[in-house]
Amino acid sequence: MTAKSFSPIAAALACGIALAPAAAADREKIPNFAPDSTVGWLKPPGDEFIQPESGPGPIKADPAHPYFSNAIVAQETVKIADLTNPILQSWVVAQMKTENDAVMAGKVGFTARSRCWPHGVPGFLLYPVHPIFIIQTPKEVLMTWGQDFQLRRIFLDQPHSKNPKPSWYGESVGHYENGDTLVVDTIGLNDRTYVDNYRTPHTAQLHVVERFRIVDNGNALEVNARVEDPGAFTMPWTAVQRYKKDQRPSETPLHEMVCAENNYDHFSQGLVPIPEAKTPDF
Repeated sequence: MTAKSFSPIAAALACGIALAPAAAADREKIPNFAPDSTVGWLKPPGDEFIQPESGPGPIKADPAHPYFSNAIVAQETVKIADLTNPILQSWVVAQMKTENDAVMAGKVGFTARSRCWPHGVPGFLLYPVHPIFIIQTPKEVLMTWGQDFQLRRIFLDQPHSKNPKPSWYGESVGHYENGDTLVVDTIGLNDRTYVDNYRTPHTAQLHVVERFRIVDNGNALEVNARVEDPGAFTMPWTAVQRYKKDQRPSETPLHEMVCAENNYDHFSQGLVPIPEAKTPDF
């Protein structure tokens, strides 16, 4: 069941507040990721990264067990990771093999979006079906995914903290380059997320640099991410994500949507519990 009602951010979007990148004089220098309240950015079907043109890349499906999204085939296949990727340290391979074996035995593989958990960084780039929205102000950029209001904050007017407290989306600082690119540098991530939907773990040493750029005459958004974590990966690697402009009336402007309502493990499949607040928010 989906509930739709305007949130404060949605109301701001509808009124055109904070959609311009900065003052009018700066607009030619700063890419505009939110030209009006009807623009979201939707990734292609599936929930995988796109491989880079060259060099080390993200985990793919095991060739013996190819993955197909239910946006492409009637019945989505399970995700079995290719553990031969040279980016993986031995302890990561061992943990992922255990997960692979469990899924092959019938366990439902975990994905953040199916259990309403934060996806972290760079996993935020993998949220499917619903668009992401980008809100720009002179001091920060907000990115949100509508299904259960996953929110990232990128600060434009301050450097990284000396010792950021680990969190789901870490500490992101950004700047604009070349008049067409937003560069986002993220550290301070906790180790409770996976970097992808193949259940690839990471440590709190994870460091991600993303470059967001408008392409195709303003109709597409391309993101190039560089990922390094000396605690989990043998080398830095890169991944790509592309979005198309999404102006479907069913998805825009941004509206609140319920993810976790009645989303329990009704059939005792061993699903990861959904997040649940122990105390009222107010």
